[in-house]
Amino acid sequence: MCRGRCINGVSTREGTLEGGRTLTVADEAAVIARVRSGEPEAYAELVRAHTAVALRAAVACGAGADAEDVVQAAFFKAYRSLGSFRDGAPFRPWLIRIVVNETRNAVRSAVRLRAVAGREAMLLGAEPLIPESADPAVAAVAGERRALLVTALEGLTESQRQVVTYRYLLEMDEAETAEALGWPRGTVKSRLNRALTKLGRIVAVSMPVPEGGEGRG
Repeated sequence: MCRGRCINGVSTREGTLEGGRTLTVADEAAVIARVRSGEPEAYAELVRAHTAVALRAAVACGAGADAEDVVQAAFFKAYRSLGSFRDGAPFRPWLIRIVVNETRNAVRSAVRLRAVAGREAMLLGAEPLIPESADPAVAAVAGERRALLVTALEGLTESQRQVVTYRYLLEMDEAETAEALGWPRGTVKSRLNRALTKLGRIVAVSMPVPEGGEGRG
């Protein structure tokens, strides 16, 4: 039995094979070649390596409590589509595109609030918990900042939210982000710059002024 999250009985530790070794693009290519040659059980290595980031992507796009189901469906669809996978390409951006499409299909009829709740859940999971012994004021400030960031993300356009989510919440590099979104790298750069500028303005306007902060020279 798996401990923690499992998909079809496969442990979901991200980015590692047995012994803690990280999957490289060459490793992925070798696994995909094995699957294509009639060794379907090898696909479990890709599931182990990429489930955690796939779950984050699903939650970030609003899957909420359905994230595991969405990710399982995405992995199945990716498995069925391996014949069209481009040799030598990284697997993660390709998988994330499938996850995002599956998430959109799953939540198309849901209200917009699901996206806010999903992103907040992801942000809560991504941040270290504040110990119970910590100053309550510190915990309150952290909560306010988290809520402010979630609200600020809602002030961005869809493409701006996408690029911020991929680059920072899913921790994908520029090349992976471009691959996952199907954009040129120059477009990723320009849209990310505009998104961060807008995000900064929203946060600056929304950030409460600390006591005694006004009137200081």
